[in-house]
Amino acid sequence: MNLTTLATLGWKHTQNALAEGIYLKTGYDATKPITFYGEINERCNAKCRYCGYWRIKDFATEMTIDEWERGLLSIKDFVGKFSINFSGGEGFIKPGMMELLSWCNRNDISAGITTNGSALTERNAQKLVAAKPLNVNISVDAPSAELHDYLRGYPGLFEKLSRGIKYIVEERARQRVTFSIIIKPTVNALNFRLMPDLVEWAKAIGADCVYPEPVCLWTPETYDELWIKEAELPEFERVVHRLIEMRRAGAPILTAELLLSLMPDHFRKKKAPPEAMPCRIGMRSFMILANGNVYLCHRGFPVVGSLKTQTAREIWYGAKAQEVRKQTVACQQLCLGSCLSQKTLADKIKMGLLLLKNARLKHVPARQA
Repeated sequence: MNLTTLATLGWKHTQNALAEGIYLKTGYDATKPITFYGEINERCNAKCRYCGYWRIKDFATEMTIDEWERGLLSIKDFVGKFSINFSGGEGFIKPGMMELLSWCNRNDISAGITTNGSALTERNAQKLVAAKPLNVNISVDAPSAELHDYLRGYPGLFEKLSRGIKYIVEERARQRVTFSIIIKPTVNALNFRLMPDLVEWAKAIGADCVYPEPVCLWTPETYDELWIKEAELPEFERVVHRLIEMRRAGAPILTAELLLSLMPDHFRKKKAPPEAMPCRIGMRSFMILANGNVYLCHRGFPVVGSLKTQTAREIWYGAKAQEVRKQTVACQQLCLGSCLSQKTLADKIKMGLLLLKNARLKHVPARQA
């Protein structure tokens, strides 16, 4: 991310914040999506204890790379310059994923990707950096192999991703490309005590920021093993307080302070507090699934269209999206995942400035032969 990209995206967020206010007061809809997510596939080579994708028997029929390109151009025709974050499954399993990132760069679409780090070989790191992504998010759940690999169901993954991060850091400096390397832990009962240590680990390995988000109830393990129970919440609250203190002192924690402070209530299953309402996801979010289906929010809300058969504009202002938009504004769920969590305009600006500051070019010593 550079200052020009940040300024452009910041202006779009400002415009949409005004449109959101008008919509909430009058019902007149001049909103446009500003936050885009692309679930490139459902397939994954990890077996995370809190994820159900690897247990799916029949995967969704995936859009081809050509179909993704056509869909992304449709979005650009609708909103102009935009940014999107791709994820999976594991995105790098999909043939052509690296080429799609390069295509996005050539077509002035700021694209990032979330990965489990298993594919970050030295060669792939060179190709990834050459694609000039907006950001690379790497899922890391603990600062050591034993717990991380247990949670991810992939022996040896911590060692692979640690090497991969170092390759990216070195290659980013060699090619003189700036983008953010973000560590994304899923906070749960087994790892929450290690979150401050994970922040220090991320800094030491060369990552730019850490974005903790809490586990959600999905798989049997999230109910039986990973949910932070009431007896553990006082200790968890102390850890959250420590993270907030670290953030205030300059630690590269990307999660907004309000979202950090609400994490204990997430595990208490409380509704969203007044300061986090009304929900704005339906006025800003555009989530594209592997098969082209589009959601404004997938927490119990229906599909609003298909990017394979409709333009982005048709989907956004269509009858289905209009109805779901009304429903999301009234929703009181407390959602703290990165794709669903409420972020004010001020939070967005602070996040962008932190990313810009921490992703600056760094001197990296050459590796020993």
